[in-house]
Amino acid sequence: RIGKYMDIPASAKGPEIDSAKGYRLQDLGSGLYMITDNAYQSMFLVYDSGVVVIDAPPPYAAYIPRAIAEVSNKPITHIVYSHSHSDHIGGAKSLGGRPVIIAHEETLRLLKRASDPNRPLPTVTFRDKYTLRVGNKVLELSYHGNAHEPGNIFIYGPAQRVLMVVDIVFPGWMPWRRFALAQDIPAYFAQVEEIRKMDWDTLVGGHVARTGTHADVDLQAEFNTDVKQAAAASLASIKPGDGLNPLDKANPWSTFDNYIDRVAAQCVNTLTPKWSSRLAGFDVYIWDQCYAMEQSLRIE
Repeated sequence: RIGKYMDIPASAKGPEIDSAKGYRLQDLGSGLYMITDNAYQSMFLVYDSGVVVIDAPPPYAAYIPRAIAEVSNKPITHIVYSHSHSDHIGGAKSLGGRPVIIAHEETLRLLKRASDPNRPLPTVTFRDKYTLRVGNKVLELSYHGNAHEPGNIFIYGPAQRVLMVVDIVFPGWMPWRRFALAQDIPAYFAQVEEIRKMDWDTLVGGHVARTGTHADVDLQAEFNTDVKQAAAASLASIKPGDGLNPLDKANPWSTFDNYIDRVAAQCVNTLTPKWSSRLAGFDVYIWDQCYAMEQSLRIE
């Protein structure tokens, strides 16, 4: 039985959700808004004759029209998919209408394979960059390769200086387990560094209770460096077969299970003194991060 998890540091918390509404609306400037239930985050952009929705997470997709109605009576004309995952766009169909749906070409490929009626196929796709101009509003979409998954794009509002990149940076928090299930961990680390170098004021990461700052990205980059170093040191100092029951030596699966667990445990122990109070959810996912990191270092 698992006891109580560690308390969430104040630095990871965001404004409270109005329980009567079920969501929080945050004005990001120049017609751009974030909507969140303090677990998921999406955006919408109001322009002169319509609204562009960026992602539609199922937990609060039904609230998106209500949130839009707080600031505009214009219809939804476009939907932008950050990537293909259903937890971020699985509410798209429920928005109704016949919007133009924009996504990366890899997202189209994955959605054709998924054949999910709740995730309508994109009607406009791009390979490298796409500029969405609606009225006098602009969103700059760009693709930086497979890290979290193929097709996961960067979405930038130049007028608002807002960057949205989903499932890469989790402001104030430990990333979701195994670096948010990143398909390519070295590329995931590289995208964190790329986000660090970009010119923006506000980061929308797709999850947690608040928007992010450059300090949040710096913190995650520092953690990434430390977990990589800790895992590498553990791999170097622990040998396969150390501490294994001699009766199991003929079983290669048990040899590597024992080895991998020992490496992960040493990595966790190395990181705990520095990081346990700096990132919310450290205790929840630190084992997963160390496991994923050692596997990446061993085989990628």
